[in-house]
Amino acid sequence: MYSDHVSARGGRTFRLRSMARKLKSDKLLFIATLLLVSTSIVMVYSASAVVAMERHNDPYLYLIKQSAWALFGLALVPIVMRIDYRNYRQPSVVWSGVAIIALALLAVLSTHPIKGASRWLSVGPVGLQPSEFAKLVVIIFVASLLEKRMDRIDEPRQALLPIGLVLGGLVALILMEPDLGTSVSIVMIAAVMVFAAGISYQYVIGLFLLSLPALYALLAFSDYRRQRVLAFLDPWADPLGTSWQMVQSMVAVGTGGVFGRGLMGGVQKLFYLPEPHNDFIYSVISEELGLIGATVVLACFGVITWRGLRIALRAPDRFGSFLALGLTTMVAFQAFFNISVVLGLLPTKGIPLPFVSYGGSSLLINLLGMAMLLNVSQHASTPHVVTTTLPVADA
Repeated sequence: MYSDHVSARGGRTFRLRSMARKLKSDKLLFIATLLLVSTSIVMVYSASAVVAMERHNDPYLYLIKQSAWALFGLALVPIVMRIDYRNYRQPSVVWSGVAIIALALLAVLSTHPIKGASRWLSVGPVGLQPSEFAKLVVIIFVASLLEKRMDRIDEPRQALLPIGLVLGGLVALILMEPDLGTSVSIVMIAAVMVFAAGISYQYVIGLFLLSLPALYALLAFSDYRRQRVLAFLDPWADPLGTSWQMVQSMVAVGTGGVFGRGLMGGVQKLFYLPEPHNDFIYSVISEELGLIGATVVLACFGVITWRGLRIALRAPDRFGSFLALGLTTMVAFQAFFNISVVLGLLPTKGIPLPFVSYGGSSLLINLLGMAMLLNVSQHASTPHVVTTTLPVADA
């Protein structure tokens, strides 16, 4: 689209023609996200059909729920993509989000525990997990603060203290649910953003050392967490007890081979793997689709990480850069942690595989995050071309 501008100087007319910028989203990022959501629909059904039939007498229960969340999330993507990301840095938006999430996390603590944890808040017939929404709120808050105070990142009162207070308050509420996995994810996202802002290594080392006693307390005073660490260190010491999940996951991955057993042909999902459609869905993918299927899924996360970091580097302002970095880290860290657990490289922890694991709140938040990232990509490093015509003499 072109527009003409005419100006007259000294009896001459100059005609300027400028090419209006056409906003384009990152197609590779969108395709990789869509592939993972499509994989989720297929693999959630494959992993959950037998379990759903046994527990609820309906083999399509989890498939229907996951499909509904996927359609809802995908319907919101084009809407969120059209919202200029710079609107999120407004103080009214930032602090309203922090306040709403804090109230929601407080409300969750008064709900009836499900499987020993109070994490879900009922909104009509729908159950939402506020801790998932806290990830987006923290990313926006940290990005908006770093935009203004990045140059004073090494002054504790200017940057570290405000981030620490808000982050510490939200994480403390999430730990009370309890939900260590989401807490670790949020802390890691914020840590990467602050590190990218150029914080001194002295503060990095100091904060790391200060976090060790808290981490030790979380593990030492929780029997099931301590058992998971011991099971990770020696999974064959108790393969029928504390190491059951890890051992069955490795069996699923190992028996898949190159081409897998075929879709719906997996064995470990038949009451060997606990919650195969959730945290261990990558095990089912590895068993049924083999090394090829598992590699394709891994490649999709690689593309999202690559394109996300590319968008962060090309964003037109600091807020866009930090926002893109936080959103990319949110997906990349969870994918890395989940796959590492499945492969026995990290202790078992309930962190879902983004876009793929069963769970409405997680799927919705990740889709909204990618929509926001796609909006940043529309503004990233597209040159504004201006051409001029030769001077035209007055008639």
